[in-house]
Amino acid sequence: MDTPISAPDMQTEVVLDRLRQRAAELGIQAGDDETLLEAVLQHDVHTPEPGVAECERYYAQHADALRQGDMVEADHILFAVTPSTPIDALRHKAEDTLYALMADSSGFAEMARGLSNCPSAQIGGNLGQLTADQCVPEFWQAFMEHAEPGVLPRLVRTRFGLHIVRIARIARGQLPPFEAVQAQIAQTLRQQSLVRALQLYAEDLERHATPSEGSTSDVACPSPQN
Repeated sequence: MDTPISAPDMQTEVVLDRLRQRAAELGIQAGDDETLLEAVLQHDVHTPEPGVAECERYYAQHADALRQGDMVEADHILFAVTPSTPIDALRHKAEDTLYALMADSSGFAEMARGLSNCPSAQIGGNLGQLTADQCVPEFWQAFMEHAEPGVLPRLVRTRFGLHIVRIARIARGQLPPFEAVQAQIAQTLRQQSLVRALQLYAEDLERHATPSEGSTSDVACPSPQN
């Protein structure tokens, strides 16, 4: 028996047909769909080059992200998640421990030795001094959001499990001069602009992608979105 085609799959095929039509209009030929579609997008999707003023605004608004050399000294208690772990029970246990430590953190090291599933449990959960490239992203984001010494008021979820985290010390790095990061900022803005442009282009294609009785639609491909 033939497998039925779902509506989303059918819509995707219609959109691909629209892009193939656009390629034919442009006289673009390629050996495979991926190369063909990439050539169409390169032709149709254009993004403005970020100016100095735009880069300066980004620099002013994202100083924390651009600062280099931040360091955090921290401790943690890991409640590891494994395929056989009862998640609800583990989370309740982690939350109860967190609430107790928020009320009185003096027993943090002792609790880490008894509860943590990390090798650091042997030294009271101490992780030493950490930089952004030494942490999983969720950890570093939690550090930067809390941004002051003490037990973080929520559990931190990573691929390893649930963590109770205590910041002992934060040493702020330096914000580089604008000129030193201008190229990096410009590239970030280009990427953001490209993602938005591709989303608009895809949405425009979907709006015009109405299946006809034939294999392709008769509606002309939408013009590029600037």
